[in-house]
Amino acid sequence: MAKASEKYEVMYIINPNFTEEKTAEVVEKFKALVEANGTLEEMEEMGKRKLAYEINYISEGYYVLMKFTSAPEFPAELDRILGITDGILRRMITLRAE
Repeated sequence: MAKASEKYEVMYIINPNFTEEKTAEVVEKFKALVEANGTLEEMEEMGKRKLAYEINYISEGYYVLMKFTSAPEFPAELDRILGITDGILRRMITLRAE
């Protein structure tokens, strides 16, 4: 039998050239999406940091880390929405160990 919910972690990087308002809007969008589909346990806006390598000639990004619990189907949808959202440079969703 499948577990009702799993623990996940998502890290995404927002284009650093966005205004503070636009960045806050993107962060709020994904916070609301996670809260609507699961339980947000922890969220950390790490702010602007240098990237390990350039992405589309951009050398830094605004990092956000969220830890959440949700049904196993949700992370694929979250990844899809992150993938089509303007200004998301990279994203990674991982299953957290218990």
